[in-house]
Amino acid sequence: MASDPLVISNRITLAGWELTEQFVLAGGPGGQNVNKVSTAVQLFFNLMGSPALSDRIKENAAKLAGRRLTKEGVLIIEANRFRSQERNREDARERLKELILEAAKPPPPPRRKTKPTKGSVERRLKEKSGRSDIKKMRGRPDGD
Repeated sequence: MASDPLVISNRITLAGWELTEQFVLAGGPGGQNVNKVSTAVQLFFNLMGSPALSDRIKENAAKLAGRRLTKEGVLIIEANRFRSQERNREDARERLKELILEAAKPPPPPRRKTKPTKGSVERRLKEKSGRSDIKKMRGRPDGD
């Protein structure tokens, strides 16, 4: 269990009991250390059951999480970039923080419909008629 809370922003803080960590063996460089020490971290966070997040943030985070989210709504973040357990732990918590911050962003403003300018409409129609004339010239000559 991760005992210390994770501060996402001034409005969002995840309690320590919501985060669960599991340490597993990591592959990659590290020599004998890789075979002996469990340095990789799996961070589990019950995204759908968290009281700290609003429904909008939960939905956005679920879309961003993709395959990292289980059917039960638990987010799993695996970190094994570094050789030390503590740095991987910090990396997993930082990645969770970034995901929730991205999900908490306000939605973009709605698109305002605009009409094309009069000049752009005229240019488009002139180009179309010019292209039409070029294609008419490709046909067989008239038998006048």
